[in-house]
Amino acid sequence: MNVTKPRVVKDFEKLEAIIQQKVKHTFPYGFTEDLIYYQDKDGNRVSALPFDTEEKYYLIRMTISQAMQIVADDDDYDDDGELKEEIKSDYESKFGEKMEESNEEEEHSYDDDGEDSQVADKEEEGEAIY
Repeated sequence: MNVTKPRVVKDFEKLEAIIQQKVKHTFPYGFTEDLIYYQDKDGNRVSALPFDTEEKYYLIRMTISQAMQIVADDDDYDDDGELKEEIKSDYESKFGEKMEESNEEEEHSYDDDGEDSQVADKEEEGEAIY
């Protein structure tokens, strides 16, 4: 049986700490090269970082400048915007897999053509299911 995962749109700073760590583990060289663009329900072009877990599929809202600022402000990244070696090692031990650089340069289109009550409820908490 193919069950569709919930799809969540959320800001990076509102993610649970463990999800933030998994995102950094997956993107050790920062986020800017992996941002995608889609149309929101109001027709605005929005950028986000796609991130998939076993439970949910996330679109983590951020612009290129926000992605760069997140990395610049995070002590887990060095001055070159790369995840520090000791942090990489910790995350590899914690999450049990070797990190790979993911730099797809594709533009995806997501059409957010409306919202239901579940989306509205989650948006009040800073989370949207699309």
